Amino acid sequence: MLIGTLRLQLMIPEARSLKDKRQVVSSIKDRLRNHFNISIAEVEAQDHRQIAVLGVAMVSNESQHLRKALSQVVEAVRCHPIAQLLDYQLEI
Repeated sequence: MLIGTLRLQLMIPEARSLKDKRQVVSSIKDRLRNHFNISIAEVEAQDHRQIAVLGVAMVSNESQHLRKALSQVVEAVRCHPIAQLLDYQLEI
C-alpha cells in the first residue's frame, strides 16, 4: 500500500473576509473530492483571509497512479478561476 500526499498553497486575492475565503475553499474541496478519489482538508492558515493551505491524501497500490492522479489535482487547482496556486509539494 502506498500513500500520496499533496500540500497546496493557494492565494485568494478576492477574499475580503474569512467568510469569502471559506466559500472558495469549500467549493474547491467539494469539486476535487467529487472528481478525484481523495481526502482533502484545510490544514494551515485558517485565520489568514487570502491564503489557504490544503492537504490532500490518496491511497493506491501503484506509485505511478498516485503521481498521475495527484498531478491532475494540481492542474485542476491551477485552472481555478478565483484561487491562484502559489506552491505545492507532492510526496509518495
